[in-house]
Amino acid sequence: MSNESSFSPYHTYDRIEWSRLGRGIPLSVSEGELERLRGKNDPIVLAEVSEVYLPLAKLIYLLEDRNHIDQKTTHLFLGKIPPKVPFIIGIAGSVAAGKSTAARLLKILLSRLPHRPQVDLVTTDGFLHPNAVLEKRGLMKRKGFPESYDVRRLIRFLADIKSGVPQVEIPVYSHLIYDIVPGETQVIRQPDLLILEGLNILQTPQADEKAPRLTVSDFLDFSLYVDAREDDLTRWYVERFQLLRKTAFRQPESYFRRYANLSVEEAEKTALSIWKEINARNLAENIAPTRERARLILEKGADHSIRRIRLRRF
Repeated sequence: MSNESSFSPYHTYDRIEWSRLGRGIPLSVSEGELERLRGKNDPIVLAEVSEVYLPLAKLIYLLEDRNHIDQKTTHLFLGKIPPKVPFIIGIAGSVAAGKSTAARLLKILLSRLPHRPQVDLVTTDGFLHPNAVLEKRGLMKRKGFPESYDVRRLIRFLADIKSGVPQVEIPVYSHLIYDIVPGETQVIRQPDLLILEGLNILQTPQADEKAPRLTVSDFLDFSLYVDAREDDLTRWYVERFQLLRKTAFRQPESYFRRYANLSVEEAEKTALSIWKEINARNLAENIAPTRERARLILEKGADHSIRRIRLRRF
């Protein structure tokens, strides 16, 4: 563990130091499974799974166990039977940082812990307002910004989950059509652990009387932030856009079908424009300022691999 200023709220570990903390947890992901879990242009390898994500899964397991004990103690004091509520893990970070890969990988690793917990994964994309609503409000170019989400619905979902509601249905978002899928829902039935992945889940309350008094982060039992330098994020976004131009964008139902026939140069120019106009602004205004609120920060290098891990100590 590297030396930290006495004023820093974090302990900082390099990959080797952190990997030692995962001893006793067997690697339960194969190369074939990892290939299917990888995001677009995310070159994560099994060594990173073993050295970074296994210790993280072990930490979450220990924290979940302690959280369960605390809940039982509180309900014993109150003289009530505790409902089954999940331990909620929040994963935040910029567009193109690799949040989705981290979320999918953690879901697999946690579900294969010795006690075989039920683990569900929810993305906040499902709580975006439908495109028709965003267009009416003039927010299509601010999609992903806090105001583009139905925050009240997201808060209600989390409150229901933490209240032990047996079954909760939430909307489903499609990246292909770039919109909420009409009539389709994801059903959550009292999992042991719930992973919530999204851009703005660590935000503090807004200075708005109409905003909910509770925030998403109030419901998180553990949070992590996937961090990278902005120039790397920009490059990864452009690389992903180029890859999608040759794959998903070519599907007839794709919202971005108009970009499929762009040249390499035109696609790069378009991707950089979208990044600058939307994603970079959202990162600077809303996402990056929440980084230090995370319990754990995964710091990535230029090659997308995790170089340092920062764990909050107070």
